[in-house]
Amino acid sequence: MAYILALNPLIIGTAADKNGRLIDGAPKFLDAAGKTLNTAAIDHNKILVLAVTALVAGVMTIAMGIWGRFPLGIATGLGINSLLAYVVAPTMTWGQAMGLVVWEGILILVFVLTGLREIIFRAVPRSLRSAISVGIGLFIAFVGLVDGGIIRKGAGTPVTLGVGGDLLGWPILVFLVGFCLVAVLHHKHVKGSMLIAIIGTSLLGVIVEAVAHVGPQTDTHPTGWQLNVPRWPAASSFSWPDLSLVGHIDLFGGFLADGHFRIGVFLGTLLIVFSLMLADFFDTMGTVVAIGSQAGLLDEDGNPPHLKEILTVDALAAVAGGVGQASSATAYIESAAGVGEGARTGLASVVTGAAFLVSIFLSPIVSIIPSEAAAPVLVFVGFLMMAQVLDVDWTDLEDGLPAFLGMILMPFAYSITTGIGAGIIAHCLTKAVGGKARTVHPLLWVVAALFVIYFAQGVLVKII
Repeated sequence: MAYILALNPLIIGTAADKNGRLIDGAPKFLDAAGKTLNTAAIDHNKILVLAVTALVAGVMTIAMGIWGRFPLGIATGLGINSLLAYVVAPTMTWGQAMGLVVWEGILILVFVLTGLREIIFRAVPRSLRSAISVGIGLFIAFVGLVDGGIIRKGAGTPVTLGVGGDLLGWPILVFLVGFCLVAVLHHKHVKGSMLIAIIGTSLLGVIVEAVAHVGPQTDTHPTGWQLNVPRWPAASSFSWPDLSLVGHIDLFGGFLADGHFRIGVFLGTLLIVFSLMLADFFDTMGTVVAIGSQAGLLDEDGNPPHLKEILTVDALAAVAGGVGQASSATAYIESAAGVGEGARTGLASVVTGAAFLVSIFLSPIVSIIPSEAAAPVLVFVGFLMMAQVLDVDWTDLEDGLPAFLGMILMPFAYSITTGIGAGIIAHCLTKAVGGKARTVHPLLWVVAALFVIYFAQGVLVKII
């Protein structure tokens, strides 16, 4: 699971909000044109994000061991952090974006305690659930390719390969080596393959920089490192962890337009919360059942023990992730590694959580890792999430078209919310055209109507 300690700072710690500011409030760019990166501030933010990521993972994984009594690790979820960084934060401040994560966790907690979670889970058809996972995987892979410098804005085209159509520069070579390394290690069933790949590729980046003096990427130097130049952190940077990000959230600002209530903005924000919930929602049940099955802990009905306690901790983890500004934390399928070593009780989670807490003190190490070393793992995670594409019946238009639209619009529109909304609307419409409107759960019709309002909010705001 430790790879999230490298990836989350790369995603949350480098993205700017609507005001062009990083998560700690520092400006991302030094010039008004938005071309000169504030590299010192970005490095500092990545250290801050790693610290809170480790803190939330440690505390909530220990809570899972003590309260949930289940061998399940908790940490920031990939996909949700991308949704926050690249879709939500650019429309509001970081504090407001993290406030929405808190509301998402509270909403899931209410659903768990009232039994509505299972009802909602059943309302969304399996094909759409699979499409959401695959679409998020495609989105993550696209982000990884961009962060690795493989895909860039083209001259006269939306995107192009590398530098003007060519794979030029040492950083791109480092990315390619990293991708090959994680693929080979995973194929060989090496434990911790993603973390090993990040560490190995980062060390390669340090060596390349020391020998070739590549330097940062600029308009006149497109073959440089994208986000940070890999170098050893100064000994003085190792100090007591800085947890200043914790608690700096705005629970209500995201629902308002510059402090004023607008129905279009309010409904749009509600749908963002709903999208965050869906992105978090479906993985947990599948992960819990998969881990329970591997550990031989499921009952005759296929349910794990202490299910309500497990789901309650998972919901509280989303709240904790928002409060800590680490993004929503959720159950990790990598917990299977512990089960494979014999974990059957919550003690495994307590030990895993303690290891995360210790890693807080290693946060300056993140400055070694260039995006070209971590991005290959994002692309590979996208590949792993593609497996669920087989759960869609592509010969049936009513099943395949909504799933297809949901998948492709996430990366193409650069919005997980857009993909989820388009898929749900298309599902309802295709069923209605096919004379099967009654087979659609009433809750899904309500959600589809809300997404129609969401997509039309630009027009509605002008009318209202």
